[in-house]
Amino acid sequence: QVQLVESGGGLVQPGGSLRLSCAASKSIFNILAMGWYRQAPGKQRELVAAITSNSSTYYDDSVKGRFTISRDNARNTVFLQMNSLKPEDTAGYYCNAAPPSPRYWGQGTQVTVAS
Repeated sequence: QVQLVESGGGLVQPGGSLRLSCAASKSIFNILAMGWYRQAPGKQRELVAAITSNSSTYYDDSVKGRFTISRDNARNTVFLQMNSLKPEDTAGYYCNAAPPSPRYWGQGTQVTVAS
């Protein structure tokens, strides 16, 4: 069974940066598109960025130009570089396949943007 483990979240001031990592327990990235999702309190989980197996990317308009998704298939890892963070980026961040599978949801990593 594949497990996805997210890390790299934390508390950061507006305008700051964080880099999230998502490590898989075994190799799935070479056959799956992967995505980063976020869920803020009281809101639905939403896709913010995705990357295909050949590294084509998608970004939600709210993060375009600020976030960068990348993948390292040899290390079974997907990254999300987040720059120019805003308070509205505060949420739990999760990685999963794109589209998501209920089997792959992990614990997520919390990102809090506040002064």
